[in-house]
Amino acid sequence: MTTRWSTNHMHRDWLRAEAYGLWDFFQNGFIDPKGGFFDLTPEGRALDLGGQVHPIHIAARAVHCFAIGDLLGRPGSRAVVDHGMDMLWSQHRDGKNGGYFWSMKDGAPVDGTKQGYGHAFVLLAASSAKLVGHPLADRMLADATEILQTRFWEEGPGAIAEEFAPDWQPFEGGTYRGQNSNMHLTEALMAAYEATGESEYLQKAKRIAERIIGHAARSVGWRVAEHFDRVWSIDRGYYHPNEMFRPAGTTPGHWLEWARLILQLWVLDGKRETWMVEAAKGLFRQAMLLGWDAKHGGFFYTLDWQDKPDKCMKLWWPACEAVGAAHFLNELCPAPEWEAAYRQVWDVLSSAFVDRANGGWREELTEDMKPSFTIFPGKGDIYHALQACLIPLYPATGSLTRAIQQTP
Repeated sequence: MTTRWSTNHMHRDWLRAEAYGLWDFFQNGFIDPKGGFFDLTPEGRALDLGGQVHPIHIAARAVHCFAIGDLLGRPGSRAVVDHGMDMLWSQHRDGKNGGYFWSMKDGAPVDGTKQGYGHAFVLLAASSAKLVGHPLADRMLADATEILQTRFWEEGPGAIAEEFAPDWQPFEGGTYRGQNSNMHLTEALMAAYEATGESEYLQKAKRIAERIIGHAARSVGWRVAEHFDRVWSIDRGYYHPNEMFRPAGTTPGHWLEWARLILQLWVLDGKRETWMVEAAKGLFRQAMLLGWDAKHGGFFYTLDWQDKPDKCMKLWWPACEAVGAAHFLNELCPAPEWEAAYRQVWDVLSSAFVDRANGGWREELTEDMKPSFTIFPGKGDIYHALQACLIPLYPATGSLTRAIQQTP
């Protein structure tokens, strides 16, 4: 079998250098002194210094990524963690009704809805902050856990509802259910389990995976359905104008993200559920077969339900998730096809998405791989790219933060 790149010391050095470059790019300019984190221009300057809206997931992801930096001994990381945790606790947290507002500007809510996606990332941030001993971590972890349990969790289906008004009334009828928020909650629940040892987190992660992947994705040939109705029937005709979080059709990047998460869950659960390995292989193969653009490279953003490319722009995050999934497959069930895909995806990331002139990574390209800004205004998120660089450096034994802790 061909030697794996992830065991090659030169490739590992290259991955570390890319991770350091990402930390440098973001750390030097994305902190908003008023709270939250700026989107950056392609050159690394803050966009719209007159007053940016700060969504909750960017602050939470910054906490997670710079907690990783702190675990790895990167100077200055703790200050970013402190800033992000303060933003989440002092501004996003609703002291009156409980829960966390979606977005803030100058200390006031812009979008005060309570969204499952955002709360999932608060749980992830708190779990990562706990590993570096942050003084707010335990309080935030307990608070987010209670809100997710009492407001979002639906025991019947074993998954969470999507969103509520600021006072916890059902939002827009409360009939929509989405996989994206549940997928990221699965990630966060596993991190919380590893940070605390409390098995209830892991059991909830398993329930979600069984609903979204074991049942729904299996029923449509290992394609991940994005949108569901209140009783968790797939809604193939769902349309919403928010193309970042709720695009129509299917999103191959999420098939890849789930391929890694389901293997991580399989490992944490003692490798008992063999269907999870079948699912990971099926999801990854379908994403490479149907989602990869054989002409230009990269993954199409969305497909329709006839497997035709719908939104043809190329985003960085599906390719990042392909790297992590290929590594987990390589580690846990080695085969030449995973290594071939790993190299194929890194070739495209390195040649088209890594911005050698300005630093950081391009977040969006056209179908033919030219820089574009139709969905993302600049460079606003370190999370996917940093994890793509670091996950292959560690054994596939759980979350990245835990693997770092356990590696001498």
